[in-house]
Amino acid sequence: MLVAAAVCPCPPLLVPRIAAGAAVELDALRGACADALSVLAASRPDRLLVLGPVAGTGAVRHGEGARGGFHGFGVPVTVRLTRMGLAESARTTEAGPALPASLAVGAWLLEHAAWAAAPVSGLAVGEESGTKECLALGESLRVPDERLAVLVLGDGSATRTVKAPGYLDERAAPWDGAVAKALADADIDTLAGLDPATARVLGCAGRAPWQVLAGAARGTDLTGSLLYDEAPYGVGYFVAAWS
Repeated sequence: MLVAAAVCPCPPLLVPRIAAGAAVELDALRGACADALSVLAASRPDRLLVLGPVAGTGAVRHGEGARGGFHGFGVPVTVRLTRMGLAESARTTEAGPALPASLAVGAWLLEHAAWAAAPVSGLAVGEESGTKECLALGESLRVPDERLAVLVLGDGSATRTVKAPGYLDERAAPWDGAVAKALADADIDTLAGLDPATARVLGCAGRAPWQVLAGAARGTDLTGSLLYDEAPYGVGYFVAAWS
């Protein structure tokens, strides 16, 4: 059963060493992410799943101990999905693909939140995955008698301003506004109804993970709180906590 969720964006610029001189510009965002993660810890889950987007379709699972990093962004920072405080000799080493950028950001957030409450694993879902696939994937995460918490990574539209990665699209602000309200209200129906084609045009990488969350939250009575809703660099970033 899903007992809590934290929704955060996943720009690598969250890592201060990547942002360098601009790091302070995202301090408020980092603080909001830390507050959302505290809600996960307070829920005392049996398992934590880090869920984020990756290019393509389908889904790839990453077990505890899976590694990733930010060497491609010019900084020698390595992260792994693991509980904090667990002795190195006791950590599971996961063979398999490296963490995609979104899950690497999630691992970095967890490391800096001193997460120590539950086993941690990852799930990368393809940005092009269909709505039905995402909802079904979310529903499959629910295990009877297990308290599941989810850290959901994903950005909003990338077309909020003329300097945005995707330039300006007038549909972006209303799209992000609807997403922000849905996250604030824990409105799974609105999240489930997000159109994949529109998300693609607007450069919204969070659509698929949010719909997986919607599937996982079906049948629960979680309530939401929106902690951050801004568009620095012309990209919609949201932070929300559900519990």
